[in-house]
Amino acid sequence: MIDATAMAALITSGEASPAELVSAAIRRIEELDGRVNAVVHRRFEQALDEAAGPLPDGPFRGVPILLKDLRSGSAGDPDHQGNAFLRGLGHRATHDAHVTALLRRAGFIVLGRTNTPEFGLVSTTEPRATGPTRNPWDLTRSPGGSSGGSAVAVATGMVPVAQGTDGGGSLRMPSSHCGVFGFKSSRGRVSAGPDEGDALAAHNIYGVITRSVRDSAAALDAISGYQSGDPVVAPRPATTFLDAVTADPGSLRIGVMLVDDVHGYPVDPQVNAVVRRMADRLTALGHHVEEAYPAAMTDPAYLEHWLGLLSPSVTVLMDDLAAMAGRPLRRDECEEVTWWWAEQGAKVSAAEYVRHEVWRDDFRRRMASWWTGGHDLLLSPVVPNPPPELGLFDGPDGVQRSIDILCFTPQFNTTGQPAMAVPAALSAEGLPIGVQFAAAYGREETLFALAGQLEAAHPWSGVTA
Repeated sequence: MIDATAMAALITSGEASPAELVSAAIRRIEELDGRVNAVVHRRFEQALDEAAGPLPDGPFRGVPILLKDLRSGSAGDPDHQGNAFLRGLGHRATHDAHVTALLRRAGFIVLGRTNTPEFGLVSTTEPRATGPTRNPWDLTRSPGGSSGGSAVAVATGMVPVAQGTDGGGSLRMPSSHCGVFGFKSSRGRVSAGPDEGDALAAHNIYGVITRSVRDSAAALDAISGYQSGDPVVAPRPATTFLDAVTADPGSLRIGVMLVDDVHGYPVDPQVNAVVRRMADRLTALGHHVEEAYPAAMTDPAYLEHWLGLLSPSVTVLMDDLAAMAGRPLRRDECEEVTWWWAEQGAKVSAAEYVRHEVWRDDFRRRMASWWTGGHDLLLSPVVPNPPPELGLFDGPDGVQRSIDILCFTPQFNTTGQPAMAVPAALSAEGLPIGVQFAAAYGREETLFALAGQLEAAHPWSGVTA
């Protein structure tokens, strides 16, 4: 499976046409999706029509892509967000989200939309409305969430790039579980408009999942930038992200986070072993590596405040759905995890919300001080365990597990810092385990330079599910 950059080169050289690449992707989806259930909405006829017509002369002209079925609106296409009520309404987007429009402007052709847990609220992809997406490395396992359908689509070679979102790790966790590359950019790098501003208390980030680092960098170049009314704009990088991939990162000072548990949630020894192995690779590449991490990463109050910041958005979402229905929603029209989040949000008063914001601002400063103290990057696990079996997050205990498992990723949504999941190894059971790198705010180019160096030294893109 070649990457999107190579596909675009084939089109430019005349060796392949957009219609041929789109047709090949459609055939692969039809061949594989019955096993993994990654693509829940298909727009194959429209995609073939678009491939046959004039296309924008962007860097990915004629390359097929899939969009996550969560907020990333595509005009006229289904917009169900993993929810049975919206599916029953046949709800459709009335316009493109900015990120969708920019991906189209870059030349991508949208083939459809990928599966997501209901409203993206759990770290797996098993919505009742459309059924579970299965990890292609082991069909009994979860692909992670909430961009699980997108990660599986890339891991199986359906498309080289799939769009996703990340409100607490939703690009990075499924990338780790599926053996692909997931990148969360800085807050304000990619617009959430025109329908959102600082989505989910400024935690939600739009991005892509890819097989190659260069695809991720070039896609971020294409979708970055200010859009009218955006509340925050990330600082302009010194170079393009694509150029950063081949830049020499120099000798970086990299801290390594190795802990046996986070607030009682155990870290699988296999995961820590993979992190140690990555630290050895970094040392061999000339980087200064030491066991060190921000103390704020394990602040015992973190998840309580994170939940207090995000849950009111779910309460408002439920109110919006009730307004659409013209009545309160029935219990069976949303999943228990959504009701749980909405009920938590309803308990948060305005004064309490402000206190959560004050705590968040202090947390951001405490985290940032570690980077200003001389470190360039932090290496850590992405998820504390290899891909779990499907069903781990079912029931009341599962809902709590879906919060407790967030040991390493949501902190960088709260701070707005960029972070990436890099494929690193396979477990004893042959399941992917990734590692996470995080940089200071606005320093995506440092991450891409290191990722490019690691990919060249230890290629992963040829390993397929």
